[in-house]
Amino acid sequence: MNPDLVEEIEYMMDILTKSGFFNTDEILEILEDEFIEEDVDFSQFKFSLNEFDNTNFNKLESAFNSLANENIVAIHNCGYDIEEGVQDAFELFVHLRNNDFYPKGFCFYTFEDIEEAIIDKKLKITFGDFENSEDKALEIGKIVSNSLKSENFNINWDGTINNQIEIILFNWDKAYDDEKEFEIEGAYDNFVKRC
Repeated sequence: MNPDLVEEIEYMMDILTKSGFFNTDEILEILEDEFIEEDVDFSQFKFSLNEFDNTNFNKLESAFNSLANENIVAIHNCGYDIEEGVQDAFELFVHLRNNDFYPKGFCFYTFEDIEEAIIDKKLKITFGDFENSEDKALEIGKIVSNSLKSENFNINWDGTINNQIEIILFNWDKAYDDEKEFEIEGAYDNFVKRC
């Protein structure tokens, strides 16, 4: 097999494993989809789930959970990139509205952000409102920033809607947990439960 392809597969496998959001079957399915044209026998690749301790992730989860009390829906692992994340956030907003819940805003991080956290030790958080109001979006940003600071995260943010909030020196340490829902389903459940 092409060494570059092997390196690419091993890199992707490493990031998926370290993300803590997927079990082994899901990781294999993602890899098979990603490399469908390469006709790869994935049985030759060995991997196991990470053994992280959730120290930082628990603080992040606590900050995200508390945002529901501020009428903000917070989504873990929301889409692959920002564009997909915003689409998912608005899709979730529609589901909430259809069930008589009215969040004023959202925040999330994407799979790309998780990858950056794993490699560069910083996690970017995207935020916004559902009415395309700069004032409301800025208010959401301040609430999200304060929630993260309350968990003693080091924040880098210029206080504008033009830039994401960065948690710096963030050690990504989420372990896979098959008892909890994250992503859109988890964000929906958390918001409904707390409102």
